[in-house]
Amino acid sequence: MMQLEQHILKFISLTDDELQSVLSYFTRIETKKKELLLQESQVCRYNYFVESGCLRMYFMDDKGVEKTVQFAIENWWLSDYFSFQKQSNSEFYIQAIEPSTILGLTFPNQEKLLTEHQKMERYFRMVHQTAHAASQVRAKYNKDFSREEQFRHFYDNFPEFVQRVPQYMLASYLGITPEYLSELRAKIVS
Repeated sequence: MMQLEQHILKFISLTDDELQSVLSYFTRIETKKKELLLQESQVCRYNYFVESGCLRMYFMDDKGVEKTVQFAIENWWLSDYFSFQKQSNSEFYIQAIEPSTILGLTFPNQEKLLTEHQKMERYFRMVHQTAHAASQVRAKYNKDFSREEQFRHFYDNFPEFVQRVPQYMLASYLGITPEYLSELRAKIVS
C-alpha cells in the first residue's frame, strides 16, 4: 500500500497513526488479465486505486460493440461513480487489461473513512477535481481536434498507454477503427 500512502501524502498531511487507520479501510485485490471487476447491471461495490497494472471502463453499444471510456494505470482511481455513490446498477464494465494489484474501497468503508478522517474529504476532492478537469479537456479535444490530432495528443501525453493497451481498446477509446489507429501509429510513431 506504499503507493497509496505516497499518493495520499501528496495532497494532505497525516500522522503515521492516521495513515495506518486510513489504509485499514482498503482491501487488496489481485486480478488476472481480462478479469472483470464489474459487469453491466451489477452494483459497483468498489472505488479502485491501481497499485500496479491497468484497468479500463467500457460499455456495450446497442450493436454489441465495446466503447472504452476510461483507463487507469498506477496511482489512478477508477470506479463507476454513479453506481458506487447511489449503490445502483451500473451501465459499465470494469476490466483488468493486464494482471493488476488494486486497492478496493467499499462504499460503506468510504463513508466510515470520511467520517473518521475528515482530511480524506480534501484528498478525494482534489483527486476528483483533477479527474474532472481531465474529462473536460478530453471533451474539448473530442469536439475540437481531428482524430489524428486526438491520437497525437494522447500519444504525447500518455505514451505508456500506447505501449500497454491493446490497439483495439485504444481505438475504441479514441473513437476510431483499429485499422485507422494502425495507420496513425505508423505515421506518428515512426
